Amino acid sequence: MRKIMFKILASITTFALVFFALQRLLMPTFADPGTLEGGMIREYYRSNFDHDVIFIGDCEVYANFSPITLWEEFGITSHIRGTPQQLVWQSYYLLHDTLRFETPRVVVFNVLSMQYNEPQSRYYNRLTLDGMRWGMPKIRAIQASRTDDEGWLSYIFPFFRYKDRWRELSANDFRYFLRDPQVSINGFMLRADTVPAGWFPQMPPRGNYAFGDNAWDYLNRMVALTTAHDIELVLVKSPAQHPPWPPQWNQQIVDFAEANDLRFINFLEHQDEIGLNFQYHTFNAGLHLNVFGAELLARFFGGILQAELNLPDRRHEPDTAQHWHQLSELYHRNIARQLAEIDRYGRVQCFLIR
Repeated sequence: MRKIMFKILASITTFALVFFALQRLLMPTFADPGTLEGGMIREYYRSNFDHDVIFIGDCEVYANFSPITLWEEFGITSHIRGTPQQLVWQSYYLLHDTLRFETPRVVVFNVLSMQYNEPQSRYYNRLTLDGMRWGMPKIRAIQASRTDDEGWLSYIFPFFRYKDRWRELSANDFRYFLRDPQVSINGFMLRADTVPAGWFPQMPPRGNYAFGDNAWDYLNRMVALTTAHDIELVLVKSPAQHPPWPPQWNQQIVDFAEANDLRFINFLEHQDEIGLNFQYHTFNAGLHLNVFGAELLARFFGGILQAELNLPDRRHEPDTAQHWHQLSELYHRNIARQLAEIDRYGRVQCFLIR
């Protein structure tokens, strides 16, 4: 009987090991251009240091704010928990998830996602949700985000979502089978290349500019959560040439901020003060800032954070300073590497952090 039980147990163990090894291989490594954003959420959990500022939101946070500049210029510690098309309820649950590990002094939320009132894309859902650690915030985020063609099983066992990906396996899938590539520095996607701002088509007028009830509900939940933890919530609209930010949307956020005693900073209104020039400070024709634009924005915003919110300068704290010195060296080394690749090849060869 013992031999039979041992064989059954051994068979189950072998099956589980093979299953999870295949799942690991088939899941995207997010090491190739165009997919890097999918690896940023999980990188947060590697940090053993608390942060005074946490950014949450879509691509307009992870591409546009430089945490290293906030540190070098002001001694402000920060991390960006951003992903493409991050929906407001996903930002809310990411904030809940963050509070399992630390309590920042300030949370910065980019308000562009208020335009979405319901789940949008299972592809973008995965970029945000797959990297979250399991817990109630992730479970609730999945429930709030699932599209009609997404089932729970594919989140619990991603193998069922990616089982057909074997046709697309690349060398990076095997190279990073046992370890994840580093794709950001404290959630910041570093791009040193420049593609000047181009022409964008005019968006047709909308019949209704009112943000939806679901979006407002989760923004109100965010206010309640930050208030309960004595956290300053700052609403921002990141500077970008596209997509447009209509005045009707802006006024709704202005009114909401006033009603809830919140700060709202529309950086589109401060581009000259920041020093942004979209012929030089964007890597994709005005959609997002490159690293040099992100540094300018961080210098401007850091002054506000320190002067108005009294965030401490932690450059005198030995352990914190040593940690951020290492991050700073990594940051500048990768800027130099990307610039050298542009000079030699005409474009960046690798956007991974090395």
